[in-house]
Amino acid sequence: MSMLDWNAYRGELTAGVREMGRLSPDTLAGYLTLSGAGAKTGRLDAKTRELIALAVAVALRCDGCITVHAAAARKHGATKEEIAEALGVAISINAGAALVYSARTLDAIDALPQV
Repeated sequence: MSMLDWNAYRGELTAGVREMGRLSPDTLAGYLTLSGAGAKTGRLDAKTRELIALAVAVALRCDGCITVHAAAARKHGATKEEIAEALGVAISINAGAALVYSARTLDAIDALPQV
């Protein structure tokens, strides 16, 4: 069972991005420059960059990023097991962030005047 028709969604998203580029070409050009900047250094291979992108996409809860980077990760040879490991990093970071912000919340509570 699939939660979403990811292939159709990716196509719709591509069309939407194309429209955004037509309406605001400099915005799209800037995004594409930023998006491709890391690839120019050659320090990380494409598969590793896509695995990182997937983990970040999950942390940011971006379905568009997930569908684009999942397809790119597979294109660059990432296995389902490698993707699952990268997603495990996203899960742990999100849990860690919740723990950090829980500690910050307790600190904020302690800073309040006593009632």
